[in-house]
Amino acid sequence: MNNGSGDILLEGDVLIPENRNAMKCLKKAYSCLWQKSGRGLVEVPFTLSSKYDNNEKNEIVSAMKDFADVSCIRFVPRARERAYVFIEPKYGCASQLGRLGHKQKVSLQKFGCVQRGIIQHELLHTLGFYHEHTRSDRDQHIKINWENVQKPFLFNFEKKDNNDLGTAYDYTSVMHYGRTAFGKNRKETIVPFPDRSASIGQREEMSKIDIVKLNKLYKC
Repeated sequence: MNNGSGDILLEGDVLIPENRNAMKCLKKAYSCLWQKSGRGLVEVPFTLSSKYDNNEKNEIVSAMKDFADVSCIRFVPRARERAYVFIEPKYGCASQLGRLGHKQKVSLQKFGCVQRGIIQHELLHTLGFYHEHTRSDRDQHIKINWENVQKPFLFNFEKKDNNDLGTAYDYTSVMHYGRTAFGKNRKETIVPFPDRSASIGQREEMSKIDIVKLNKLYKC
């Protein structure tokens, strides 16, 4: 994940801003969120790199449209907005966190990242969401096998002072890491309980709880 990227990464695919599970804005409340328009919609301007072919562009735009089907979020082509998302095929899959107020990057590598669930995962970071497995109540639902985590990546599993928006822990979240994420020799790093066999870490599409949290955070 993101091997070879020159950017500093938090939790593997979150680019630390040059400067939540929903992040808490450090300054004014909600200042790091994208704002609603007069029509009650949250419009996120974006541009796509010309390096993508038409099929890749269509896949990205299709994943964006899923947000419009389930929430008040609308990804719209950028006109002249100062704050916007620039999506480009750099190394790996990565995003900056929340609204930065200027041009911000999402990397979707052409091979391996231009897939619906992965695109939505990165765009949820852009909208302000951390990974599910780092939420503050995670120790009631999963066990981190610290001894199995590759030492350079231990920080990927640190808990965050997040806002879980009153939702249940979601093993099925598109924002959850898989069992062997950053594991030594593919050993398990995350074990769910009480059901050890529970499936975690899917990258198909946003889960029902992902959608609930999205609507709660943005008051859709």
